[in-house]
Parts: sequence; structure tokens; C-alpha cells
Amino acid sequence: MQELVVEARLENLDKVNDFVNRAISEFDCSKKSVMQLGVIVEEIFVNIASYSYPEYVGEVTVRTEIQKDPLAVTLLFIDSGVKYNPLEKEDPNLELSVDERQIGGLGIYLVKNMVEKISYDYIDEKNILTLTKNLS
Repeated sequence: MQELVVEARLENLDKVNDFVNRAISEFDCSKKSVMQLGVIVEEIFVNIASYSYPEYVGEVTVRTEIQKDPLAVTLLFIDSGVKYNPLEKEDPNLELSVDERQIGGLGIYLVKNMVEKISYDYIDEKNILTLTKNLS
């Protein structure tokens, strides 16, 4: 397991992406999986940086764990901001036009469809979002 702690600021997205990419760099990952992983990291980190700490800038801890058979990465995003379970957000109705849909929810919907496993916990006043993505 590897860990990175950064301030929850949008300008730290590149640091988080670099951290995750280094964690998987020695493995033979499919290009599609790597691209999807980039979308996942961006969606989750940007949401935390944008909404988790409305009155101050807090920290985000990102952990990576690699499983080798099958090749997969588990990501944990941990913050002490506003309690929020993104998995409770109702999936958007994709049958509706863009103008008819409610704002928000499309990003987490995409993430849920790109990972094999996703869970949320609130422990010791911390949001913990755990995602597992196959890389082969």
C-alpha cells in the first residue's frame, strides 16, 4: 500500500494522478483501464476538493493497493470534510434530455460503471470511498 496526503485543492489533481500512475506503472495495464482510472481519479478528487471543505481547506488522503491476480488497483479516498455518501445519489435518467436532467450525479454514475467494486464508509468522522478497478 502506498499513500499520498495533499490539500483538497483543484491544483493538486496532477499530484494525485501522478501518484496513482506511479503505483500502476510497473504493471502491464490496458490503455483503456489507465484512461478510465484517470477519469475516476479526476471525478472523485475534484468532487472532494470542490465540496468537502466549504469553510476551509482540508486534506485528502489517497491510498493505492495493487492486487496481482487478477491485476487490479484499489483506491481509497479519505477526507474529514462534510459527511457525504456519493453512492446515495440517485443515478441520472439518461433517457431525459440534458435540459430535463437534474444537475449533478453523472460523474459518480460514470465512476460506478467503470469500477468493479465501490463502497463508502464514515468512520471516525472521515469519509472513506473505496474503489477497485481491474487493470487488465
